Amino acid sequence: MTFRLTDRGVRAVLLDIEGTTTPLAFVYDVLFPFARTHLREYLHGHGGSGEVQAALEKLHDEWRADAAARQDPPDWPEDSPLSAVAYLEWLMDRDLKSPALKLLQGYIWEGGYRSGELKGMVFPDVRPAFERWRAVPVDIAIYSSGSVLAQRLLFGATPDGDLTPFLAGFFDTGAGAKTSPNSYRRIAGSLGRAPGEILFVSDVPAELNAARTAGCQVLLAERPGNRAVHATEVETIRSFDAIE
Repeated sequence: MTFRLTDRGVRAVLLDIEGTTTPLAFVYDVLFPFARTHLREYLHGHGGSGEVQAALEKLHDEWRADAAARQDPPDWPEDSPLSAVAYLEWLMDRDLKSPALKLLQGYIWEGGYRSGELKGMVFPDVRPAFERWRAVPVDIAIYSSGSVLAQRLLFGATPDGDLTPFLAGFFDTGAGAKTSPNSYRRIAGSLGRAPGEILFVSDVPAELNAARTAGCQVLLAERPGNRAVHATEVETIRSFDAIE
């Protein structure tokens, strides 16, 4: 199957990261463990900075909401940066899409990218696809639960070079939940496109259903290492080579 952008009236390609541009294993086996390993050290060294304090305030609000909803988060016993560690690890254990957690993870990864300990990873077909799509031309944007900072860091340090110049926009949960149709409508407005002019590619059927409800065109990414899904009503690709 070949999906021809011009034939479908697509003027912007919106991409998920995990399992779409980037192997799931990189996120779960490299990025997440790196953030967890360096969490306590980072909060000890940077807990007094304004940006970290702001993130921790948001995190504390999330903790209160979880406690009020009887989700049984761990206690937050004292007002110090390190007192947040138990709750942060609780969120990580459950792979919850906490905006404050994602922000703090991005700050930790930033240090890893700067030191060279971390390198971004994308599938080999990503840069050729970016070059091909921009030549059409169509805009390319990213929508991930990871923070905009984390997105920029990943695409800025890949083995294929800095890919951020190809990207017209970065969107995280500040645009809304990825399973909400309104999130895709907001992104369409930000990109200056009608929803029908946007192609959203993801490995998660619930996200694709939300985007399609908003009026976007969608493709399911079946990448090596992805979880098996059953979405027979959605066109599927195994490589970006299928999108021209």
